[in-house]
Amino acid sequence: MSNSILVVGGGFSGLTAALEAAEAGYDVYLVEKESYLGGRVAQLNKYFPKLCPPTCGLEINFKRLKTNPRVTFYTLADVTSVSGEPGNYTVEVTVNPRYTTPQCTNCKPGEEAASTEVPNEFNFGMDTRKGIYMPHPMSYPNQCVVDPSIAASDEGKAIADAMPAGSVDLSQQPETVTLNVGAIVMATGWKPYDPNNMDNLHFSEFDNVVTNMMVERMASPSGPTGGKIVRPSDNEEPKVIGFCQCAGSRDENHLAFCSYICCMATLKQITYLREQNPESEIYVFYIDIRSPGRKYENFYAKIKADEKVHFIKGKVADIKAGNEPGNVILVAEDTIGGGRVEQEVDLAVLATGMQPVGAESKISGIDYDQDGFVVEKDGIIPCGCAKRPIDVVSSAQSATAAALKAIQVVRRAG
Repeated sequence: MSNSILVVGGGFSGLTAALEAAEAGYDVYLVEKESYLGGRVAQLNKYFPKLCPPTCGLEINFKRLKTNPRVTFYTLADVTSVSGEPGNYTVEVTVNPRYTTPQCTNCKPGEEAASTEVPNEFNFGMDTRKGIYMPHPMSYPNQCVVDPSIAASDEGKAIADAMPAGSVDLSQQPETVTLNVGAIVMATGWKPYDPNNMDNLHFSEFDNVVTNMMVERMASPSGPTGGKIVRPSDNEEPKVIGFCQCAGSRDENHLAFCSYICCMATLKQITYLREQNPESEIYVFYIDIRSPGRKYENFYAKIKADEKVHFIKGKVADIKAGNEPGNVILVAEDTIGGGRVEQEVDLAVLATGMQPVGAESKISGIDYDQDGFVVEKDGIIPCGCAKRPIDVVSSAQSATAAALKAIQVVRRAG
């Protein structure tokens, strides 16, 4: 029997669960598929309830992680299979090469030697990165990554030659690690629902139709536009903005469930836009506004009182080309005011839904429901957005509860 605990996913939930279990005296393995810890929170400009930047919570957790020898973490790692029973699970993990060493913390010499650029996935393709890169400014671990697509090429060799000796190792190979653990916390998180799945919203057709997570990256000082929300077509500040709520959520053809966070994310992003340009005019097309709890309801009331913000109860059914260059027209049925609404905007924001990672990437030995959320069973405990759509604060609470359940499993089995 093993007293160790495995946490799958190194986002806010996974970090919280791992640290809570480790600080209670248990050895923890933390496995994260990306090259950095922090998950979706690292991509945000601000998050509720205090509207603080991600450095707020992540830096505290990274400090706790650095000082706790009970946590062993793997990045660029995938759990490939889980077998066994509570108290005695065997877990296979593939750890992919980073092609750098821990001393590689400055990519600039390699970037200058790199000849190709690819879309930057951290910024949702709104800018590019080189073949050697730091995922984002507050990456932890603070270590560069060489893109595997060029590691074996002449460009990879040129990058290695340009970097300080010993910082790049192109001979690294994938490794398989076998872990024996007593309980597993699933904190695999979520991904934004693909806007290209919704043909009527024409995401790929119009430059100035973006997603809410793209707006979040633009609003971030470390984002592709240095903190300014602009129109991708001309980098101009938008004056009229339309938000399309439930883009892919509460829809039997896409995500059947409510994604929970989208309404509050839109209200938050309205504050970004109104602070950036007090003259901006904003239209919100919605089915229902979900603002759970007294604080969120007060926040909604404050936004609703703004005479420059207009709420229209009706889901956007179509987006078509506007009358002015780059503009688009949002088409909806106003269920309160009555009649068809066609609102021309400079920028349209799709409040895309929250899709669990399990919907597209399942682990052998883990059970999932029809939507891709992890099903809890004795010894395997989901938390955060692997369990249900949830916000950051609730994710941390869910993770703490999951850590306690995992401890109970290993104590009972032992």
